[in-house]
Amino acid sequence: MVVPSTPENLERAAQIICSGGLVAFPTETVYGLGANALDATAVAKVFEAKQRPNFDPLIVHISHRDMLQQVVREVPAVAEKLMARFWPGPLTLVLPKSEAVPSIVTAGLPTVAVRMPAHPVAQTLIQKTGLPIAAPSANPFGYLSPTRAEHVERTLGHRVDLILDGGSTPYGVESTIVLLGQRPVLLRHGAVPLEALEQVLGTVVLRVEAGEKPLVPGQLPQHYAPRTPVRLARPEQVPPGLRRRVGYLAFREVPRGFKVVKVLSPTGDLVEAAAHLFEALHQLDRLGLEVIYAEPVPEVGLGRAIMDRLRRASA
Repeated sequence: MVVPSTPENLERAAQIICSGGLVAFPTETVYGLGANALDATAVAKVFEAKQRPNFDPLIVHISHRDMLQQVVREVPAVAEKLMARFWPGPLTLVLPKSEAVPSIVTAGLPTVAVRMPAHPVAQTLIQKTGLPIAAPSANPFGYLSPTRAEHVERTLGHRVDLILDGGSTPYGVESTIVLLGQRPVLLRHGAVPLEALEQVLGTVVLRVEAGEKPLVPGQLPQHYAPRTPVRLARPEQVPPGLRRRVGYLAFREVPRGFKVVKVLSPTGDLVEAAAHLFEALHQLDRLGLEVIYAEPVPEVGLGRAIMDRLRRASA
């Protein structure tokens, strides 16, 4: 059931979380499917609802620094620098987990991924529960991430106790994830660009390949994919005779001859393009197309996150 994010519905949502239920809610990145992060049974419902493999860890969401002590064992100095710059916001930090966090949340790993969302609905929900909330994206595992409440309702509506509608999510791509060990490692491109991290940290080592067991969400080779096959190609690489049967996801200009075209940003703004990425793919996926061709974007700033999602969608 989709409901507006009124104070009354936020109270209702908090009660559902506290009683072990599932609530989908907006963050500034994408919609999350939330459960009490300290309740292993509740978290198991998230995996069941998403049909998510239990080797894929979840991100824990908190609303203030005091709550961090419930889920992590220690906070290194480099984490303090990143939190001071990017929290609340779309940055997830991987830190040593506390004993209070069930192993199902971390897929048995000794670390936990944590972030403090900036979205007012997410902030209020967490505050009202008084609990850290484990929340992956509110979609079937491997499918396109939801950036609107209707995306959640269409794919998971019957498996979620309540869906809080907070409108379109501002960033439209997931959080950036950084592992904080002996040296910081970028594990997932996201809404905080690499350049912004480097301003705080210096050089960040990019981990391109994950092992068989992901350290964080979004590391599997195939992910973020619509049901319609996705192929990366510039317009001139698609044969003219094929164009009238397929869709095209363009960066800034409308190419000719395709059955349908969605443009991410007419001005070439990568922030705007990222915000529209999943919504455009959702729209194209509903049209019964043979294939969705997607135009590569410049791999700078948020372009890295866009290309990461497109490559995984096309894997």
